[in-house]
Amino acid sequence: MRIAVIGAGAVGGAFAARLAGSGHEVAVTARGAHLAAIQQGGIQLRGAWGSINAQVAASHVLSQTPEIAIIATKAQDAAAAMRENAAFMQGIPVLVVQNGLEAISTGRRELPISVISGGLAMFAASYLSPGEITITAPGPTFVGGDGAAWIASALPELELQVVRDFAGAQWSKLVVNQVNALPAITGLSVQEVVAQPRLLRLLTESMRETVGIGLASKVHFASLSGLSHGLLRVFAVAPLWIGQALPRLMARRMGQVPNPGSTLQSIKRGQLTEIDYLNGAVVAAAHALTLEAPVNARLVELVHEVELTGEFVDPARL
Repeated sequence: MRIAVIGAGAVGGAFAARLAGSGHEVAVTARGAHLAAIQQGGIQLRGAWGSINAQVAASHVLSQTPEIAIIATKAQDAAAAMRENAAFMQGIPVLVVQNGLEAISTGRRELPISVISGGLAMFAASYLSPGEITITAPGPTFVGGDGAAWIASALPELELQVVRDFAGAQWSKLVVNQVNALPAITGLSVQEVVAQPRLLRLLTESMRETVGIGLASKVHFASLSGLSHGLLRVFAVAPLWIGQALPRLMARRMGQVPNPGSTLQSIKRGQLTEIDYLNGAVVAAAHALTLEAPVNARLVELVHEVELTGEFVDPARL
């Protein structure tokens, strides 16, 4: 099949490499040194999914219409990427793989005659060098929305798993994505954050706040990555010292390879992060209920400070 991957970063590049390695005709969009590296030597995929040297067509924007398009940009770049490539995506199935809560709504707004599905990548991927992507922990990608079952059957290489309640899955992923802010603020890996008692407490508090806002929003959390609605309900009210077992377990499942988290990866590349769609989504959901989410709000502010100054915060100060 002819498949386009808009945004061949960590997640999109991993998808593109697996698809090209399975014989699909793959075109990707990328920028800067990453684009140049892909054009010259393809995408080098390493790690838990094996080694693939994938040769793909690469450019700033698409030049022909694919049969399926996958949007895998950062959340803040998704709408612009859809508009830039709309001439080649209107009317075809589009899978928007994006953190936060806005994947499907953004796709429907920008590509109104396309069939839009949403995706949540549960594998850990690092893109720290142009053209090179490493899978540090394997995992599926959950998909939902219109056309999700068809896309999952058309692209078995990507291990797509269809979920009925995609909104519930997005909220469960928001809980998982709480591991991103503190590494971005401190420069530490997720495993290093969890190993420090003070940071572990902050992480646990931000996760509990996220679950509390989700429950107040009448969300039913989906079962993914070892999380479930029942477990998270208990986690939200359990004593803090018991609750800390959950982020410890999440870090353990990431394995021994230091996981920087996607937000810290953006910081290290000198790019704006998608923190407004992660912790910021919790703050926005709280405000919609006339509530506050002070821990998540402060973490958003601190990530933006690091973006602006380029200086990480000493963990002791937090």
